Amino acid sequence: MSRIFTTSVASVYPHYVAKAEKKGRTEAEVREVITWLTGYDDAALTRHLESETTFADFFAGARLNPAASKITGSICGYKVQDIEDPLMQQIRYLDKLVDELAKGKAMEKVLRD
Repeated sequence: MSRIFTTSVASVYPHYVAKAEKKGRTEAEVREVITWLTGYDDAALTRHLESETTFADFFAGARLNPAASKITGSICGYKVQDIEDPLMQQIRYLDKLVDELAKGKAMEKVLRD
């Protein structure tokens, strides 16, 4: 089991926001990609952050967006579409979305709508 599974989303969230803000994006946009991927609304996301939910529990309760399978490419040296562990793939989907946001991709392309 990877250590990230038991890490709280709240402990990584500020890094997602900092990465996006450093490239001129906003926390609201980070929240938008997270809610798009997980199906959580903004209030539910806030509750998970406040209660320091682990990534395992966070994604266990999520309704993953059906378009998530369209997320492809490399993150941390791995192709997200080839990751076999479902939880690790979901975490990497989130990483990839934040990465694309920080690279300046248009929100419509990031969200694959």
